[in-house]
Amino acid sequence: MAISQQFAPPFKLIAPFFIISLVIFIAAIIFLFGYDVTNMTITDNFVLSFVHLFLLGFVMMGIFGAMAQLVPVVLEVEHFAVELYYVIYPLLFIATIMMVFGFYNYPLLLSFGGVIAFISFAIFLFETFMTLLKVKKQSFISLSVIISNLFLLFGLIAGLLMAFGFSGFISVDFQSLLRIHIFLVFFGYVGVTIMGMSYILIPMFWLSHSFDVRFLHYGIGILSSAVVVVVLGELFHFTSLFAVGFILTIVAFSLYLYEIYLIYATRVRMQKDIYFYYIVYFMVSFFASIALAISYYFIDNETILKLFSFVVLFGVVSSLIVGHLYKIVPFLIWFERFSPLVGKQKVPMLADMVPERSANFTFYFHLVGFLLVCVSLIFGLQDIFKAGCSFMVIGAIFLLKDIVYMINFKG
Repeated sequence: MAISQQFAPPFKLIAPFFIISLVIFIAAIIFLFGYDVTNMTITDNFVLSFVHLFLLGFVMMGIFGAMAQLVPVVLEVEHFAVELYYVIYPLLFIATIMMVFGFYNYPLLLSFGGVIAFISFAIFLFETFMTLLKVKKQSFISLSVIISNLFLLFGLIAGLLMAFGFSGFISVDFQSLLRIHIFLVFFGYVGVTIMGMSYILIPMFWLSHSFDVRFLHYGIGILSSAVVVVVLGELFHFTSLFAVGFILTIVAFSLYLYEIYLIYATRVRMQKDIYFYYIVYFMVSFFASIALAISYYFIDNETILKLFSFVVLFGVVSSLIVGHLYKIVPFLIWFERFSPLVGKQKVPMLADMVPERSANFTFYFHLVGFLLVCVSLIFGLQDIFKAGCSFMVIGAIFLLKDIVYMINFKG
C-alpha cells in the first residue's frame, strides 16, 4: 500500500513524543535496579509502578507520536486539530509520574494521575475520531484504527476505576478490572495498532509486494473477538470465557507471525540492516512469549509469569518500537529537510542518516542485557539481573543518542 506525505504534520510536533519516550525508557530500566528477583511478585507495588512507567511513558508516548504521523498519512486526510498534540504529551508525562509515585508509595496520587491520564487520552481519542470522520472511503486500516481506539476508550475507563479503587475512593473488583484493563489496553489497543500498522510499515521498509493479507485480517478479527470475549466474561462472571479469550489471542498472534513471514518472504530489499535485526529479535521474542503464555496457562508458576512479562515488554514491544524508530525518524527528517532539495543539490540517502556502528552497539548491548535478565529471572540471580539491567541502560542511552543524531542530521 502506497502512502503519501502530503498530510504529514511538522516533525517538531512529533519529536517531543519520541524524545520523552526514550528518556522514560532509560528511566524505566534504571528503575528496575530496585527489583528483587527472589522476593517480589508480579503484583507488587514496585512492579505496578514500573509497568505504568514503561507502558504509559515509553510505549504509549511513542505510539501517540507515531500515530500523529501515520493516521493522516495512511488515511490521506488532514488532522482535525493537530495542535492538540502539543497538549497531549505534557499531560501524559505528568500523569505518568504521578501514577508511578502513586503505585510506589502515595496511593492518593493515583486518582489525580489517573484523571490527568484520562484527559490526555481523551484528547487523543477525540482528535483521532474527528480525523477519522473526514475519511471518505473506509479501509481495512481505518477500521483497525477505529477498533483499537474504541478498545483504548473502554480500557481507560476500567483503569480510572481501578485508580479510584486503589486510592480508596470506591470499592471495585480489582482482579476482574485488571484483566479487563490489560486486555482492552494492551491486547486491544496496542495489539491491534501494531498489527494494523505492520500492514503499512514493514512492507514499506522491506519493499514487499503481492503478499497474502488475509491472515492479518483474520488475526485482527480474532484478536478483537478475544478482547470482547474476555471483557464480557469478567463483567458477567463467566470464568470459562477467559480460557476462550486466551486461546483466541494465541491463534490471532500466530496468524500475525505467519503474516510477517509472508511479508519477509516477498521482500525486495535484502539488506540486513539494523531494522532487519530488530524485526528478527521481535519475531523470536514473540514465539518465546507465546510458548511462555501457553506454559503458564497449564503450569501456574510465578517464574514463568515473570519471564513472560519481561519478554513481552523488552523482547516484543521494545524491539518493535525501537526498530521502527530507526526507520521512521530518518524518513520523516529526510522528507521534511531534504526532499525539497532533490534535483537542486546532492542529498543524503536514508541509510546515510543512520549511525550504523552506534545502532549495532545499541542492539547488541540491549540483547546481551535482555538475555542476562532472562537467565536471572529463571534462576533467581540478583547480581546477574543487575548486570543485565546495566547492559540495557547503556544500550538505551546510545539509542537516545542515535535518535538525537538523526533528528539533528544536516547532511
